[in-house]
Amino acid sequence: METIILDNDIQVLFITASSFPQGIEQAHKELHARVPFSENRKYFGVSRPEDNGAIIYRAAAEELVPGEAEKYDCGTLVLKKGSYTSLTITHYRKDTEAIARAFDQLLSQRNLDPQGYCVEWYVNDHDVNCMVRLAD
Repeated sequence: METIILDNDIQVLFITASSFPQGIEQAHKELHARVPFSENRKYFGVSRPEDNGAIIYRAAAEELVPGEAEKYDCGTLVLKKGSYTSLTITHYRKDTEAIARAFDQLLSQRNLDPQGYCVEWYVNDHDVNCMVRLAD
């Protein structure tokens, strides 16, 4: 495990998956259909238990220009700056279950932010950083 530090909050726009985990792929497809691709944009998967403990998953992209979320009919949230415990998965498409295993390991750590998200940061087409924010 490593620690990744986000120096600034990241405003993201998102599409909520219809279910977890079944709706994840469709949520990402919908996000990419609505929001133009940019090499300058960071892409994420964001999830946490909400609504009576059910996991809510959001396919997300960094908002590059204020108002993009409204323009593309997406929701918004903020990934808070701070320290995140992290595991990197290379070639995640070969073993998508590796993401779940990584979060099982990350969520067993102490000192997690109780209001934080499980964050998948898709750094390129084949690698993902699985991250959970640590408490301040």
